[in-house]
Amino acid sequence: MEEGVDLKILLVRPMPPKETIGLKHIMICEPLELEYLVANIDKACDVQILDMIIEKKSLKHFIEKYNPDIVGLTGYITHVKVIKDYAKEIKEINKDIKVIAGGVHAEVVPSDFVSKHIDYIIESDPVATFNRIIDVAKEEINQRRNNNIDNSYINDIHIQGTYKEGFKNPKVNTWPKNHPDRAMTKRYRNKYYYMFHNPCALMKTSYGCPYNCSFCFCKEITDGRYYARPIDDVIDELKTIPENEIYIVDDDFLFSRERLTEFCDKLEQNKIKKRFLVYGRSDFVSENEDIIKRLAENGLRAVIVGLESFKREELDIYNKKTSIEANEKAVNILQKYDIEVYATLIMHMDYDKEDFKNLGKWIKGLGLMFVNLQPLTPLPGTDIYEEYERSLIIKREDYEKWDLAHLALMPSKMSIRSYYIEIIKLYYSITMRPKNVWKMIKTYGISQVLKLSLGSSAVTFQYIKKAIKG
Repeated sequence: MEEGVDLKILLVRPMPPKETIGLKHIMICEPLELEYLVANIDKACDVQILDMIIEKKSLKHFIEKYNPDIVGLTGYITHVKVIKDYAKEIKEINKDIKVIAGGVHAEVVPSDFVSKHIDYIIESDPVATFNRIIDVAKEEINQRRNNNIDNSYINDIHIQGTYKEGFKNPKVNTWPKNHPDRAMTKRYRNKYYYMFHNPCALMKTSYGCPYNCSFCFCKEITDGRYYARPIDDVIDELKTIPENEIYIVDDDFLFSRERLTEFCDKLEQNKIKKRFLVYGRSDFVSENEDIIKRLAENGLRAVIVGLESFKREELDIYNKKTSIEANEKAVNILQKYDIEVYATLIMHMDYDKEDFKNLGKWIKGLGLMFVNLQPLTPLPGTDIYEEYERSLIIKREDYEKWDLAHLALMPSKMSIRSYYIEIIKLYYSITMRPKNVWKMIKTYGISQVLKLSLGSSAVTFQYIKKAIKG
């Protein structure tokens, strides 16, 4: 490549598969990992972000329009087939384009992305690794443009941080130097939302999770280590975000009393007025009411809480290290300070109709309005995968079904059809409860409620198709 000529890079967030029962119907969040990548590419490059969830034209259209040298694709386990299909389509248009696969699933189970159409799979330290790939790509393109076709040695180079059988990369998670480049998604930003948080920006203030729940994928990304950003740096980034609604996507934001106190202090000192949605554990909430009150005074509006179960023995099975009492107390504290609770629950495969009925009573007794009901899913890469591997009823390679909504295991006390029907009934008994509907309309307005209802109906229709199929 001639000196001064930019490498053209296209970073793509794929559309989820149609088969995936997805939250895409009630939320579309910005591709934060790609915005971080753009901001931290340390080479002279022409970079574009393409969000295929929002775009109407085909991938082929954009590949031909931009004619990139490198295409980076990111996604979760449900995107594996989509990413491989994208890679094949890209190579058919131009075999010389370097295709890179990344994202959290690629970091934990990179072998899933192995394909003759994918040149590199990023397994660790994604920003630094991507910059190393750019260096090699520039050298190869230089050779090709100088009519030197003997560049096969470059393809045999193992770049540190990419997957290659026989190599094991350490999970390096140095925080990127620069804040995400949100200007790169300017044309999409008014479409990014999370339920009633609209428009909504994403922000990350820590990597990893300090806990060891057996079903959890998050801790595998960092080999169980936890990295937190300095609060001053968090505040500096907040000042650059135009949206008032901020979804902090840390695996566990409510962790350190000292850090959260500093966060509130700095928000007040800098007169930052935002509305926050965060993840948090029920035991922290139940043991730190004063911190929750302080956060509420500084914009905390909703918490996604992994209650997981209404049965003590199941919490023990999941190595949750919490209790039913802590769950109930946490919900009461959040409601006391007018903080919305988005509760996630794992439904075990030995549930019968009575269990679903009792779970519904417990949820209604707590006054919960929003729940995410997840059938127990032993995701590849987690502690419990090998334990349940022989009991799977979906194929390992049916990636689009690993969405925490499809049944991955056979129910022991009812049919698959009946299990799906009970999920639908439980969802509707909660969300369509007159008390909850009226509260949603009063709080968020009828237009927002109608929008969410349409999205929820799309999810329900997917469940109904599963129930019919059985």
